[in-house]
Amino acid sequence: MIATDAMQRALDLARRGWGHVAPNPLVGALVLREGEVVGEGWHAEFGGPHAEVAALGAAGDRARGATLVVSLEPCAHHGKTPPCTDAIRASGVARVVAAIRDPDPTAAGGVEVLRAAGVEVELGSGAEAAAALNAPFLFARRRAERPFVALKLATSIDGRIADFAGRSQWLSGPEAREWVHWLRAGFDAIAVGGTTALRDDPQLTVRGPVTPRKPPVRVVFDRRAMLNATATVVRTARETPTWVIASQEAPAASVDNLESSGVRVFRSTSLPMGFAELRDAGVESLLCEGGGALGARLLVDGLVDRLYWVQAPVWLGEQGTPAFPGIPDGPIAQAARWIPVERRALGADTLLVLDRELCLPGS
Repeated sequence: MIATDAMQRALDLARRGWGHVAPNPLVGALVLREGEVVGEGWHAEFGGPHAEVAALGAAGDRARGATLVVSLEPCAHHGKTPPCTDAIRASGVARVVAAIRDPDPTAAGGVEVLRAAGVEVELGSGAEAAAALNAPFLFARRRAERPFVALKLATSIDGRIADFAGRSQWLSGPEAREWVHWLRAGFDAIAVGGTTALRDDPQLTVRGPVTPRKPPVRVVFDRRAMLNATATVVRTARETPTWVIASQEAPAASVDNLESSGVRVFRSTSLPMGFAELRDAGVESLLCEGGGALGARLLVDGLVDRLYWVQAPVWLGEQGTPAFPGIPDGPIAQAARWIPVERRALGADTLLVLDRELCLPGS
């Protein structure tokens, strides 16, 4: 197995930890001996063995003199588990190939520890893909003022999120809807605008193949705090945490009604302040699922880091609800170019994942 294929395999293994390892990163690893995989593993559960330890354990004595391929720099500190560098040195591995550095100052330094012990270390193989895989983790260690924000939209071919009557169920197919539940499992919070919460009455819960270690918080951007007690997210707020980002001008009676139902209400002066309060409350990654006005506002204000765009093979016409209302015009030469991360089919629908920028840690 060549190095590129091996790193891709490590990244594929890492994804198996989705929804189970946050706030730790997704990490996969494998042991190569004479080009053959003799052991592989991934970080499967928060607080459990790291990917390197799992791969080395699977390889056993065959790890001696072999190459360890891992999607993130091995940790050099004692946290919930011993340092991975200890296990690597004890295994007799001769060479480590890591995609990217660990930006966490507590865990970093594994490269230097291993090189000092005589282990050859190579950095950079598959770096861009590894950085995209762990974009929320990397963002959270680079910026503290807000969560990593992903916007998920399902649209028609002509960029509409609902038909002329405002109907949006079901624009995308069953495969795409199942994928959305998988996606939700990996985020700290799921958000919608107040109008969407009132009109669609969503559950905003994970009901798919992955049961997250910690259910995402439900967040509603409801400036006037107008959600009523019959809304699903309010009725079930004592079962699944529900937070509302309201303005300081929201009626006190409305706020009191929400809080009496178990909803936590933030009184924010602006959208950036609301995001700052979410980060202070422990939300490092947030998945916004609309509606169109909120999504467009986030895009205009530069608050979207990743776009998950599901495109259904239908046309809804000019009277349909646009996905990106209010985006200002600009010359094509100055238009921001987003970075494609993934393209693939979800049944009859098409998924396009775009990042605003590449978040590569230092080499």
